Amino acid sequence: MKEIIAIVRLNKVNVTKEALMQAGFPAFTCRKVQGRGKKAMDAKLVRMILEDGELPVSQMGEYFTESVRLIPKRVFTLIIKDEDVKNVVEAIMDANSTGNPGDGKIFVLPVMEAYRISSGMQQADSESY
Repeated sequence: MKEIIAIVRLNKVNVTKEALMQAGFPAFTCRKVQGRGKKAMDAKLVRMILEDGELPVSQMGEYFTESVRLIPKRVFTLIIKDEDVKNVVEAIMDANSTGNPGDGKIFVLPVMEAYRISSGMQQADSESY
């Protein structure tokens, strides 16, 4: 079993849900999160801010605040069979790739055990999750 964790843009939630359903993976969890990536700060902009003493109301000011601001995102989590990883990753990538920074990240982790709460029974790898 594998756990797929996909962090995507807020405006890509519906297309991601549709892509997963079309690929045959309608079971997932989606959560609201906030975070930021590793986008570097432009030193020229920082100098301008320090010299002027205030943050400009412009695209440059927006860029400056983005470096410390938490950006709303969504996290999809799926537990799938090992052989389905490629299909799920491709569906998420196809739905979310714009070619720009901030499109998101996908993580694939092993799941060692799973239990059905209603019965207390351990689930086998061949069962649906």
